[in-house]
Formats: sequence, C-alpha cells, structure tokens
Amino acid sequence: MAAPPTQPPAQRKVIHVDMDAFYASVEQRDDPSLKGRPVAVGGSRARGVVAAASYEARAFGVRSAMPSVTAIRKCPDLVFVPPRFDVYREVSDRIRAIFADYTDLIEPLSLDEAYLDVTEDIRGLGTAAAIAEEIRARIKADTGLTASAGVSYNKFIAKLASDQNKPDGICIITPKRGAAFVQSLPVKRFHGVGPVTAQKMERLGILTGADLYGMTLAFLQAHFGSYADYLYGAARGIDHRPVRVNRAAKSVGAERTFETNLTTAEDLRAALHRVADAAWVRIERHGTRGRTVTLKLRHADFRTITRARSSQAPVTDKAAFLAAGLDLLIAQLPVPGGVRLLGLTLSGIMGEDDEVQPSLL
Repeated sequence: MAAPPTQPPAQRKVIHVDMDAFYASVEQRDDPSLKGRPVAVGGSRARGVVAAASYEARAFGVRSAMPSVTAIRKCPDLVFVPPRFDVYREVSDRIRAIFADYTDLIEPLSLDEAYLDVTEDIRGLGTAAAIAEEIRARIKADTGLTASAGVSYNKFIAKLASDQNKPDGICIITPKRGAAFVQSLPVKRFHGVGPVTAQKMERLGILTGADLYGMTLAFLQAHFGSYADYLYGAARGIDHRPVRVNRAAKSVGAERTFETNLTTAEDLRAALHRVADAAWVRIERHGTRGRTVTLKLRHADFRTITRARSSQAPVTDKAAFLAAGLDLLIAQLPVPGGVRLLGLTLSGIMGEDDEVQPSLL
C-alpha cells in the first residue's frame, strides 16, 4: 500500500516582541529626572562604549556599540548612566512570564526581545494580532515600559516587522504581503546582515530586498557560500526556522573593523577595551557564562588568526574577560603591517546547544 501523501506544515503565526530602548527606558522610568533627556547606558570614560541609547539620544545619531567619545561629540548634553543588569533581568523575567500566558513556544533572543509561536491560540483571542496587542498592553501596565511587535508567518519577517513602527507600535505582515514587504526594504535591515556583509552586498549592487531577489542562487553561493540559501529564501519571504524553546548561544561576542589599520600596542589595547565593552553588553544581555575567551585578529593583508584561552571556572565578569583578551593580544605583538579587525568572544557557554549567535559591529 502506498504511503499517504505528506501534508504540508500548517502556516505558523509568529510574533517578535522587542522592547523599546529597553535599558535606557528602564533608567528613565526609575529616575524621572531623565525623562525627555538624551540618555546613554554605558561608560562615559574615553574607552567606554554605549550599551543602549534613549530615543532622545538616537535623534542625535547616538547608537549602541558606539564609542562614548563619539557619542558625546554627537550629543554634548548626553547623560550617561551605568548599566544595572540585575534590574534589567528582573524586568525581563516579568515580561517573559506574560509571554508564558499565551504560548509555551518562546525563544528569547536577549533580555529585551523574543519570538513567540502563537499558532495555537490557547486564550481564544482569535488572531495573532490580537494576541500581540494584548501582550503589549500587559507589558505597559505591569512594567511601565513600551514594546513593539511584529506579527507574521515566519521569524525573519516578524523580526523585520517589529522594527517597522517603533516605538510602541505593531506591524502585521500577512503571507500575501511577505515577499513584497521584504523586497521593499534595504538589505542592511535584514537580521544577520551586519555592516561588513552589507558593504559587500553594496559592491555587488545589492542594496534592497528586490536587488537580492534578482540574484540567482548560484550567484549568491559564489559570493556568500553556505549563507546563500538563507539569503535566497529571505528575499522571497521564506524562512522555515521554527521558534526554538530554550535556545542558547554557542558563543557571544563582538568584533570591529577599523577604517585605518592599527599598528601601535597602545591603539590596539584601546580598541580591544571597546570591543570587550561591546561584547560584555551582549554577554550580559544573553545572561550567559562561559569558560573560553577567543581573540580574532585580522592583519592588513587579510590574514586572520584566532587564539583562545580556556579556564576551569567560568568567566563571570568583564575584567576577567578583558584580561584574558589582552593577554592573547599581547602575545601577538608587534604587528608591523597593522590590524584591520579585532574580535573577542566568550564560548564554552553553560547549557549551550548547537546554534551560534552572530554578532558583528
């Protein structure tokens, strides 16, 4: 007897919830004197990095991962406040408890964003849009903070949609609109397309989703390797990845490409401080701890090396993370030709699974 035909999977209903300027908004909520003022969470010292910026600061061009000295030049009235990750984690736990009232299929990406698969409407609200609206209302009532949401039929488009009407907005993209929506956007907004990849795409004449759609799979494979299949599907509004419960990053970190190659030990140490600051913000945001620190160094001739150091006990603070990175860097000095990229990551994550968390500055 012939096997019955395989039924196609049911259309998913996915919500991506993203808190609005989360860290900065928590600080403005808890200190009324900061409301309406440009606020940066992070260190104001010369080697500091902006971990998060309020919308008032963003109006001046201040962005996360930006060196603090650059942020101050853009916004002289910028108010710096030190991060309070214990508070952010407590608020995040309250938000996730709200999510759990609507689905068991929750994939946190960080303290301030998550995917929810609400294909099964366990509260009988009728639509994914209605679920998203009720979640946003409950978050505001319970925490005093606003969240934006993207509602769609896959993770890729839901994440794009959540950014469409920020802050405190919602965007719903139906399957009929998916491909056209993606093709209307610049590729630099695509999740996983960092500045380096965006620049490469621009050199290839790919600026928008429509440009990407016009490229053959063979062309993308030639230029982007194994990443090509994802890009080819994304340009068509296709993403079959499920919402993964209890997803953990295999490694978390940051890297930075420099406009001018760095040659002196002093400049390289200063740059590694900034990279470590940016990386540690991500590590705290993911709530991860690991045992291995890896330095990535790309020379002026594009030769790339990685060096790692592991410890028996997990790295639990930024000072230890930076110290390990500096030791690895010093062992590579001098670099007469100069360095064009530095990266620092933490791996050997406790309770890790098999998905790498990408992070490009």
